[in-house]
Amino acid sequence: MAAEVRTPDQAGRGSLATRIVLTCVAVAGVAVLVAGLVMAGLARRSAQNVLQQSLAAQADVIAGQVDQRGLSSRAAGLGRVAQVVRGQGIVVVLLLPRRGVQSTDGSSTQAAITAGLGEIGSTQQISTEVRVGGTDYLVEARGLGDSSGFALVEPVRLAADTRRTLVRNILFALGAGLLVAALAGTLLGRLLGRPLRRTADVAAAMRQGRRDLRAPVEGPTEVAEVAAAVNELSIALQHSEARQREFLLSVSHELRTPLTAVHGFAESLADGVATDPRHAGHVIQQESQRLERLVSDLLDLARIGADQFQLDLAQVDLRETLVACAEVWRVRCERQGVRFRLDLPPVPAVTTTDPRRIRQVLDGLAENALRVTPPQAQLTMSLGHAPGAVTIQVRDGGPGLAVEDYAVAFEPGVLNQKYRGRRPVGSGIGLALAHGLVTRLGGTLTAGPAPEGGAAFTLVLPAT
Repeated sequence: MAAEVRTPDQAGRGSLATRIVLTCVAVAGVAVLVAGLVMAGLARRSAQNVLQQSLAAQADVIAGQVDQRGLSSRAAGLGRVAQVVRGQGIVVVLLLPRRGVQSTDGSSTQAAITAGLGEIGSTQQISTEVRVGGTDYLVEARGLGDSSGFALVEPVRLAADTRRTLVRNILFALGAGLLVAALAGTLLGRLLGRPLRRTADVAAAMRQGRRDLRAPVEGPTEVAEVAAAVNELSIALQHSEARQREFLLSVSHELRTPLTAVHGFAESLADGVATDPRHAGHVIQQESQRLERLVSDLLDLARIGADQFQLDLAQVDLRETLVACAEVWRVRCERQGVRFRLDLPPVPAVTTTDPRRIRQVLDGLAENALRVTPPQAQLTMSLGHAPGAVTIQVRDGGPGLAVEDYAVAFEPGVLNQKYRGRRPVGSGIGLALAHGLVTRLGGTLTAGPAPEGGAAFTLVLPAT
C-alpha cells in the first residue's frame, strides 16, 4: 500500500490526535480552574457561616450573662467580656445611654453603626455582614433595654494555613486533571485516528489506481460512516471503470469493422485486383460515412456537458419536424419490410428548442428501433400534448428490453455489452448521446415497454 505523503501545509495543521489531546487538556484545565474558584468561594462562604454561627452563640451567651440590674454593672460586665474575646480577634462595641456607641476600634465601631447598633431595640437581634474600608465584618448585635446594647464584630479573614491548603488542593486537582485529560485525549486520538489513517491509506491507494482495497468499518459511528462511504466510492469507481472499459471495447469494435472494410477494398483497388471498382468505391464511401457518424457522435457525447456546446434555439412546431423525419424513415422501413406509422395531433405543438438536435435525436432513436424491428412489425412515431409539455414517442415492434434494462438504457455501452451476439446492436453511444442532448435542451428522455411489443422511448419538452 502506498504511503501517504504529507505536504508542509498538512504537517503545519497538526494531526487529529494532537488536537484532541490539546483540546482535552485545555478543557480539563479550564474545568479545574473554574471548579477551584467555585470551591474557594464555597470554602470562604462555609467558613464565614461557621464564624457567624459561633459569633451569634457567643453574643447570646453574653447577653444572658450581662447583669441587668444597673447600667454601671452592665457596662462593667461588657468591659470584662471585651477583654476575654479580644484574644479571639473579636471586638465588643457598646451602646450606652447618653454616651452612644463606644469601642476601642474605629473600623469595628463603624461596622456596628452600619449594621444598625445605634437604633437597636431592647430585644432586637442583628446578625449581618457589612463592608467597611474594603474589609468584610461579621456583626452580631443584641439590645439590652434602656437604650443600651452591644455588638460583637469580627473581620472575615481566611487563615493563611487554610489559604495555603486550598491553593495546594487546587493545584493538585489541576495537575491530576491535566494528566487524566492528556491520557484520555491520547486514547481518544488513537481511537479516532487509527481507523481514519487506515481510511486515508485506502483513499491514497485508490488515487494510485487500486480498487480492490476496503477500509475497515470500525470506530465511532461518524468514523465508521466515513470508511463505509470510501468503500462505496471504491465500488462505484470499480463499476464505473468496468463500464468505461466495456464501452471502449464496443467502440473499438464498431470502429474496427468499417476500418477493415475500407482497408480491404482500398488495398484491392491499389493492387488492381478489384473486379468492380465502382462497387469498391461505393463500399468505401459508405463505411467512411459510418466512421464519420461514429466519430461525430463520440465528439458530441464528449462535448455535450461543456459550456461551449452550441444550441440554436428557436420556436418550433414539432409537427413539421416529425413530418420531415417521417419522410426519410418511411422509405427506409419499406425497404426492410417494416410498417411505419406517424401519429400527429390536429393542433400545433410549439416549443422552444434546437430543431437540428431534435432531428438528430429522432434519427438516432429511429435507427436503433429499425435495427431490431423484424419485417411486418411496426415502427411508430407519435406526437402528443401533456400539461405544459409536448411529448414525442418512438416505438418499435422488436423484442424489447428486459425490465431491469430500461433504467440503464442510456448508459454508454451497457445494452451493447449485454445484447451483442444475441441481436443487432449499435455502437453503444447512440442512446447516451440522445439522452444527453434532450437533457441539454431542458427535456427528459425515458424508456419503457411499447404496445407494439418492443421498446418505447418518450421525449418530453416544455411547451411554449
